[in-house]
This record gives sequence, C-alpha cells and structure tokens, in this order.
Amino acid sequence: MIFEAAKPPWEIEREILVRVDAESDPSYGCPPYKRPLEKLLRACIVNVDKPRGPTSHEVAFTVKELLSARQAGHGGTLDPAVSGVLPILVDEATKCAGAVMSGGKEYVCLMRLHGDVSDDDLKKALRFFTGEIYQVPPVRSSVARRIRTRTIYRIELIERIGRNVLMKVACSGGTYIRRLCRDIGLYLRCGAHMQELRRTRAGPFIEEKAYTLLDLYAALMDYRESGDEARLRTILRPVEEAVEYMPKVFILDTAVDAICHGANLAVVGVAKVENTVRRNAPVAILTLKGELVAIGRSLMDAEEMLERDHGIAVDTERVIMERGTYPPIWKGGRKSS
Repeated sequence: MIFEAAKPPWEIEREILVRVDAESDPSYGCPPYKRPLEKLLRACIVNVDKPRGPTSHEVAFTVKELLSARQAGHGGTLDPAVSGVLPILVDEATKCAGAVMSGGKEYVCLMRLHGDVSDDDLKKALRFFTGEIYQVPPVRSSVARRIRTRTIYRIELIERIGRNVLMKVACSGGTYIRRLCRDIGLYLRCGAHMQELRRTRAGPFIEEKAYTLLDLYAALMDYRESGDEARLRTILRPVEEAVEYMPKVFILDTAVDAICHGANLAVVGVAKVENTVRRNAPVAILTLKGELVAIGRSLMDAEEMLERDHGIAVDTERVIMERGTYPPIWKGGRKSS
C-alpha cells in the first residue's frame, strides 16, 4: 500500500524551452561523458554502496586517498549502522553537495513497534506523516537542534509481520528516518524505533548503480596496471550528474568564460531554459554541450528569461568550470576575434 503526497524530484516532468536556436563550437570544451580521465578526476562523483560500520566521513576520506584528491565530501550523512547509497563528491564536485541534497532521498526501513497496533491504525499513521512534517534533529546530529520543515513524498508499506513494519520512504534531504519512526510511535501511543535502515537513493544516485570501495580499488588497479579506463569510468561519474534534478539554464558559448570569472548571467547569454526554473530558486548553468559551468540563484522564472531582451537572469554563486575552457569574448575593452 502506498501513501503519497507529492511527486519526488526524480518523477517531475521537465521540458527544455528554446530562447535562441544555437549550437556550441566543438573546438572548445568537451561533452561530460567524453572528458579526458585527468579532467574527470578533478570533478567527479563516486556512488558508494556504504557498508554498515564506517562513518560517512571515513568513507569520503578513503575515496579521497584512493583517488589522490585534494578534497572529498558526501551528499548526505549516513550513520555508521546504516548502509546504502552515499555519493562521494571529489574536488570541484564538492561544490555540488547541496544539489544532491535537494534531489531528495529514498530509504527502505524496518520499523519496530513497541506495542500491538491494528492495520487500520498503522495505515492512518503512515498517511498522517505523508506530506509536510516538522522534525527536530536528534541530539547527536551535526546541525542545530531547532524545528525544521521536511517533506515525506511517499511512504510505501511493503510488509508487516506483527510489530515489524517494512516500508519504503521517499523524502526531502535532511529528513531523519530514525526520528520519523519515533514520531510514528508517539502518534500510535505505543512507541516505535528504527530497527534497520538502508538508503536506496540520494538525488540522482541509485542503489542499482552504486559501487563498493573494493570495486573502486579494483578499477584503479586495472587502470594503473593496464591503462584500461573502462571500468574506472563506469564508477567515476561526471559532476553534471549531481545537478540532474536541479532546474537548468543553458548558455551560449559567448557567455561561458565570463561566468567562469564570476560574472552574473545576463538574459542575452541564455540559449535554453528548463520549464522548472523559478525566481529566487537555485539553478544549474550549463553549456550547450551539457557541461556544468556554475550554480546560481535565478532572478527570473523561465517565462521571463524567454520574453526579456535585457537584465540579469541568474546570480552566479559557485563556479565549477575551469577558467579558459572557453575563449573570452572581451579583451581589454575590445571583442576578441
């Protein structure tokens, strides 16, 4: 039985709207999945299937050491006792951690009730906790303990045997499943706790395409011993996958280098825009080849970007692409040839 309040990010329909019919010059940049390995390593994501035991920080550190990276972070903490999908963002990709968080999460949870509850009461409770809820982070959490609003997109009751309840939960980033189980128990007046938990999705990264640390180590050994990149490329995902569920703005080649230098995006630089773009919301700025240039905050919605011929469309906040990837259009006050 499924209780649903809203579609999770991975089920939202998206449409690309064209403002300017243009193509990207193949002489500059590179499509994400054709990127040379040395450049891929500077901004990639490893979708790790985290085992029970190590902390999320320990997993990130291991990936960092294996790849000889400068830094590595993760797309949402998993407790040591929890297993499943843990995206590890490497070097420049660490700037996209928020994008992974905003892409929603999915878990399979075994909840243990502390008393006998009828099927009808259990279903009523699950329905009650579907939608917008309020949570206070646990005492041991790494964030401030204040009331937060989170969204439970869907709860699927998979199976129930006595006091054991197996369910799948799709929710917004930052939702505490342990707290959700406790609150359901309070609602039912019998008490409940999270017995076991596995994360099956973190934004666009799913369980079916997750790899163990041993898989990563073996792929690296293949590459270092034989020069074969195939296995390693399967595991190292381009940074663009982190923003798969973010609203997107695609820009002309002529605007790319300015954005790389921190400039805001003007409407005249916009080629295409996703219909999900909304004013004052985070957006991903990409080239027409699909390369991630930067992350910013939209100052217009999609319709405004299509209709206007002047003004600032996006406030650039985090630059991902390396400067000089595309040629500068203006040099010393003159347009370059």
